[in-house]
Amino acid sequence: MNTKAIFGLILCCAFWGVSFPVIKAMMIELRDQSPEASTLFFSSWVQAARFLLAGIFMFFLTVRLTKPTVGEIHQGLLLAFWGGIGMWLQADGLAYTEASTSAFLTQSYCIFLPLWAAIRHRKLPGKPVIISVLLVIVGGAILAGVRPNHLHLGRGEITTIASAVFLTFQILVLEKPKFSTNRGRSVTLVMCFGIAAIFLPATFLTAPDVDAVINMGNSISVIALLTVLAIVCTVGSFSLMNTYQRHVSSTEAGLIYTTEPVFAACYALFLPSILAGLMGHHYANERLSSQLLIGGSLIVIANLVIIHAMSKRRLPTKSPTT
Repeated sequence: MNTKAIFGLILCCAFWGVSFPVIKAMMIELRDQSPEASTLFFSSWVQAARFLLAGIFMFFLTVRLTKPTVGEIHQGLLLAFWGGIGMWLQADGLAYTEASTSAFLTQSYCIFLPLWAAIRHRKLPGKPVIISVLLVIVGGAILAGVRPNHLHLGRGEITTIASAVFLTFQILVLEKPKFSTNRGRSVTLVMCFGIAAIFLPATFLTAPDVDAVINMGNSISVIALLTVLAIVCTVGSFSLMNTYQRHVSSTEAGLIYTTEPVFAACYALFLPSILAGLMGHHYANERLSSQLLIGGSLIVIANLVIIHAMSKRRLPTKSPTT
């Protein structure tokens, strides 16, 4: 079992979890600055600015390395396409469904990945994978507060599931053997600039006017939040993902990534009030609830099950005694 890779991906999720309260705080601030603009413009602007700034940071981090290889550019652009479109669809879906429902449906990739593996290898998933997936589904539903009588497939739900499909293929790209020797930092550099290139046109197309694109960055609080988003939630998280995911299977990685909403829920207990002080806007902390304790515990147990299975599978076999 590659313990370093597992902890690296869990740390990746811890960094990703910060993005939820940070992006929500940014949306509050941006809405106050430009109330006439659409949520699609805000989402496009945040993603374009986030990944452009992250790309600049990554450039200085990788400046001592040799330039990206053809394989690293290829993988980085594939990640930019699948991840960029996936995040865009997720943002669009949020405009038409509840955030809790979106968070739950986004975890669909933990179902898609073992299904894809079963089809590809013509073999049913093992019991640990099935148990872990079921625990994640139930835990995610409880954590998100999803109620069966309120869950229906409208535009928001369908778009969110579509985003999970794209994010599934983003995870699968990191499993391809031909990319196994690629350097994580170089791949992340290409991916960041690639996603920025996707979202920049969308930003201008959805903007009320050209000045709105520039004026969004005039606030000190927006710049501070954007810097945290770029360094912690983008450079930090995707560097870990692009470096360590290759050492585990895509199915195992997908289940580990489901710890992200657990971290996000924990951060929501204290980060909003800190961010509210920075912005000068009301943003209340969430309260510790039975949903967080029960749902989060089930997701953690699911990860312990799959990690235990990984350790058993990769233990060296003893030679037979004579």
